[in-house]
Amino acid sequence: MTKTSMFQELSEALSSAVSQTSQSIVTVLSGRSISGVVVADDEILTVAHVLHGDEVQVRTPDGRELTAQVVGRQHASDLALLRAAGLQLPPVTASQGAQVGELLSVVARPEGRVQAALGFLGAEPPQRGFMGTGASPFRGVSGGGVFDARGGLVGLANAGLSRGELLAVPAERALKVAGLLSRDGRVPRGYLGIGTQPVHFPEAAAGNDAERGRPEEGRGGPGRGEGRGPGGWGRGGPRGWGQRGWGERGPRRGKIGLTVVQIEDGSPAQEAGLMIGDVVMTLDAAPLHHPVQLLEAVRDRAGETLTLGILRGGAQQDVRVTLAER
Repeated sequence: MTKTSMFQELSEALSSAVSQTSQSIVTVLSGRSISGVVVADDEILTVAHVLHGDEVQVRTPDGRELTAQVVGRQHASDLALLRAAGLQLPPVTASQGAQVGELLSVVARPEGRVQAALGFLGAEPPQRGFMGTGASPFRGVSGGGVFDARGGLVGLANAGLSRGELLAVPAERALKVAGLLSRDGRVPRGYLGIGTQPVHFPEAAAGNDAERGRPEEGRGGPGRGEGRGPGGWGRGGPRGWGQRGWGERGPRRGKIGLTVVQIEDGSPAQEAGLMIGDVVMTLDAAPLHHPVQLLEAVRDRAGETLTLGILRGGAQQDVRVTLAER
């Protein structure tokens, strides 16, 4: 197979995927034209910051114009759910596990016409709950869908979060928010009730920190690193998650955790038996490296019971905690 034919086949496959997924994308008219994704019968998910009032107009792929009610908004994710009777459009399906490096198509319908951009799924973790798309933003893309090569929804696009960069709410979170808004009209916020600060275990102690229990505390106040940016990220922003620490000298080796420096009275954390000085290493077996990561992990899980893996006095143990609603 020649390079030309390979490129042609790829181009045709992408064009077919855009044509398919665009049938679940509508135009949302609220002061200016943006996009929306059909997530259920008569329900559309879009961005919240553009909407004014509790009623908007939506235009379907076949040219119908319908009145939609704003069912609810969640400002943390900048999402809003609309309900339009008689929508009669196919809802999107969630991606079944897009892989790092996979091509993504960003599909929107500003001004009633389909537009698309090509992106890719990067290896970096979500920033403040939003993922990168590798695609360039364009007018009206907010509220559009980010899809994998099989037509599965990977995220909901938002061009208003970062200048010159198109971010997206990951599909798992977006669809969960949509379901809660559809059921209750609001999204309860999960509440744990602790203040934390990053701690670094030196390389020599990384292999036996459970025995030594000698974390090296990071600088800064509760829940903050020493660098600039949201939540006190070190230079380089949230890309510091993982083995990179919060200092200016590049990567640090060893393990990173969150030391508990504050516990609110009557909070779920206090009721579960957490103590000041505990070092939280994992949440449901997933490593924790930054206070913002912990906040994002509990934000949409009010009422759920989580397992925190902690170090206390040099010994590892699990603590079960049921999040309250705030």
